[in-house]
Amino acid sequence: MALAKIFVANRGEIAVRIVRAAKELGIATVQAVSAADETMLAARLADEVAKVGPPHASKSYLNADALIAAALETGCDAVHPGYGFLSENADFAAKVEAAGLVFIGPKPETIRKMGDKAMARREAGLAGVPTVPGSEGIVKDVAEAAAAADAVGYPVMIKAAAGGGGRGIRIAENAGDLAALIPQASAEAKAAFGDGGLYLERFVRRARHVEVQILGDGERAIHLFERECSLQRRRQKVWEEAPAACLTPEQREALCSSAVKLAERVNYRGAGTLEYLFDETTGEFFFIEMNTRIQVEHPVTEMVTGVDLLRWMIRIAGGEPLGLSQDDISLTGHAVEARINAEDPAADFRPHPGTVTALEVPGGMGVRFDTMLYPGYQVPPFYDSLLGKLIAHAESREAAIARLARALGELKVEGLPTTAPLHLALAAAAAVKSGNFHTGWLEEWLKSRPLAEGQPGTESEVR
Repeated sequence: MALAKIFVANRGEIAVRIVRAAKELGIATVQAVSAADETMLAARLADEVAKVGPPHASKSYLNADALIAAALETGCDAVHPGYGFLSENADFAAKVEAAGLVFIGPKPETIRKMGDKAMARREAGLAGVPTVPGSEGIVKDVAEAAAAADAVGYPVMIKAAAGGGGRGIRIAENAGDLAALIPQASAEAKAAFGDGGLYLERFVRRARHVEVQILGDGERAIHLFERECSLQRRRQKVWEEAPAACLTPEQREALCSSAVKLAERVNYRGAGTLEYLFDETTGEFFFIEMNTRIQVEHPVTEMVTGVDLLRWMIRIAGGEPLGLSQDDISLTGHAVEARINAEDPAADFRPHPGTVTALEVPGGMGVRFDTMLYPGYQVPPFYDSLLGKLIAHAESREAAIARLARALGELKVEGLPTTAPLHLALAAAAAVKSGNFHTGWLEEWLKSRPLAEGQPGTESEVR
């Protein structure tokens, strides 16, 4: 069926992205808004607006019944969940379908299967995709965890089976750590995801975080190469690149082919991302999880492949077969993305909502700024602090980083601090320029040289 009207069940910059993609396809949009978001940019751009509840997400963007009722009342035939909120909630996807609406994403059973990390590991094994050595599924208690850890070898990573975003993760260096940390990790996972199930993985100390973007139509899948997301703070991605400079062509081919095998095994529909740990010392890569949604960092893939992932998500959800073959996908140059958050780098990255009193957006060849900002916009305190993503694309990694630094210098967000100073400093850091970093590097670097008020690129220059 051709889609005629999409309900955008999200907010912020991804909602803007969805609305624009739908408009380019000639599809009308209805933007969900909480009481705190009635003036956001996506609401201004959408054809209609539907109020779905109070400011707190639990009563608006996480209220499945309210979202579906609003979609039906406004005559929509599909729901796009964006990322975060209910985007990877299999029950929500099932409710959307039960209401006679199209869920723009995978089938509920795929989300359920791949959203459970222990189950996803088993599927990966059946597809012949290497996984990090670890427990066979969820560990029932400390004794079972200890036996699994002895088999894997310390240190081990304790992970929430139902979660993501770094929640419920602990590193156990020995049996004593394991016994103390298992209850903590389970309690945190239960509070965050409603499921305290845990599993174990070998901890790779100097790992690179590499992920593969795939597109599928439920039968056939292709990859759009990989991204590197190793620069992380508190297990949250800060800076992303495509392609991953740490891979050889042979490693890239093996990695991306494995992602397609797994996607096709689970009959994946829509855009998805398979995340891997890459051990640069041994050249091994290990599947760790799948994100059954569009990723925050999808623009770097779009820049180096020329493929609009949001438009393909919508087209596939409308019943169109994937009109791309693997031979249609090629890499051109290098792209880098800096996440611009409403946080103060000089104050331990404290979130900082407020009013955008002035905005100057960088431009020029190869520069893209995906954002929800406009002058006068009031950034609410109720949600994630992401304001936008600044992306630079050029013929080489060195040129892309230089272009990003130039664009960061042009970016002006007045009225509240942002993380732009962090990215300016990263763009100048020798380890970043040379690509000599790993998933723990950024936190170590910040401890050695915290960003301070008044240094080049802080709020006095990039406001």
